[in-house]
Amino acid sequence: MGEIKVVIGDRLGKRQNIAKGIKAAGGLHILIPGVGADMKVGDYMHKEHADFGLSFCGSGGAGAVTAKTKYGYEIEFGLRSIDAGITALREGKKVIGFGFMDTEELGRRMTEEFKKMKG
Repeated sequence: MGEIKVVIGDRLGKRQNIAKGIKAAGGLHILIPGVGADMKVGDYMHKEHADFGLSFCGSGGAGAVTAKTKYGYEIEFGLRSIDAGITALREGKKVIGFGFMDTEELGRRMTEEFKKMKG
């Protein structure tokens, strides 16, 4: 299996700590620049052939729903914990929306879980 690609889109143009966690787990993060980046998660996933995407705003829903509408990605949003994100990955969701959670642990655990799943 090649390097895991994870797209990160944040309404405020942040999420550097999540990117550090993805890198620590051996993944490649694609951090969308600028305010409103959550709305571009689907576009970047499609362009970069990413394994999964993370959308962050109040609920992560706007970016996730846009990705589903444009590209048909399976989504889950409104999440507030890492464990909920891991469950969404296990259920086959490709774009996962969270409230504002910028932790290395989130990026690391999501990437590690995806690695386990794809073995």
